[in-house]
Amino acid sequence: MRYNQLGNTGLTVSELCLGTMTFGSTEGRWAAMGQLDQPTADAIVKTAFEAGINFYDTANVYAEGTSEERLGQAIRNAGLAREDVVIATKVLGPMGPGVNARGLSRTHIMDQVKASLRRLQTDHIDLYQVHGWDPLTPVEETVRALDDLVRQGHVRYVGVSNWAAWQIMKAHGIAKAEGLARFESLQAYYTIAGRDLERELVPMLLSERVGLMVWSPLAGGLLSGKFSREGEGEGRRASFDFPPVDREKAFDLIDLMRPMADKRGVSVAQIALAWLLHQRVVTSVIVGVRRLDQLKDNLAAGDIELSTGELATLGEASKLAPEYPGWMLAVQSGYRTVPGAKPSRWR
Repeated sequence: MRYNQLGNTGLTVSELCLGTMTFGSTEGRWAAMGQLDQPTADAIVKTAFEAGINFYDTANVYAEGTSEERLGQAIRNAGLAREDVVIATKVLGPMGPGVNARGLSRTHIMDQVKASLRRLQTDHIDLYQVHGWDPLTPVEETVRALDDLVRQGHVRYVGVSNWAAWQIMKAHGIAKAEGLARFESLQAYYTIAGRDLERELVPMLLSERVGLMVWSPLAGGLLSGKFSREGEGEGRRASFDFPPVDREKAFDLIDLMRPMADKRGVSVAQIALAWLLHQRVVTSVIVGVRRLDQLKDNLAAGDIELSTGELATLGEASKLAPEYPGWMLAVQSGYRTVPGAKPSRWR
């Protein structure tokens, strides 16, 4: 297992992060994600830790809080020392019927961090992330509330998920002007079958030294190898068709990845994960599983080294269509390129 610096901090996290959306038992929208009981969650957390994963991601809305409960109990049942694990959770979604039981207001953030701490059975959250954009609450209110949690010791670092580049930069500007804790990570959708992140967010992340946690690296299971043009596969994507994907392009990529997988005796999913791990902007790839064999398959992706030729083939087949101002920036950036200069870790 390799480890990376999280954003511009001294915190080090494993390049694979265990996502726990599958932990829990619930009805409604979260039922399609997973129904893992405590013994199964215990086994998955223990196996992940023994393989070197020190990073665990959840959210208060996953299974209406049950995911946090099962993760906290699994860590306790495995006898893991608190300082040996990095726990990340999120806040935004509705956690009750009231009009204030949702969003990124000071009220909701302060209420929910206490609830998450209780469910996780811990006195602090390593990475507390806002789960999405709240059009009602001023960004200033959200940033200051998160900074208060850091100062109080309930939270060590703060992050963001599913925001646009301009929204993150606005929050960073406020944090810098007021001396507040800034977002150190972005949790976002990124996959070889969906590289939209590269238009605006990736340049911003590299420029501002913000870490990237990738969710749905297999495009909701579409790149698992179980789906093809000939027929539907099984798993979450079969019952919950999300996130949106250009299926024909995805199937073209699967056709390219399958020979690479067969040559190595690995799965298509491992090749798709390995491609992400080769992208320098990526800090950690979140893998969510229902079974131990799925976890072990994902873990093996870290051992795969794709050749320069394979990366070029996959990069060309999956590249984004040119879009303004991106194509103009590419043309004009040549005026200030230093021949032979080696790019830094971030730029």
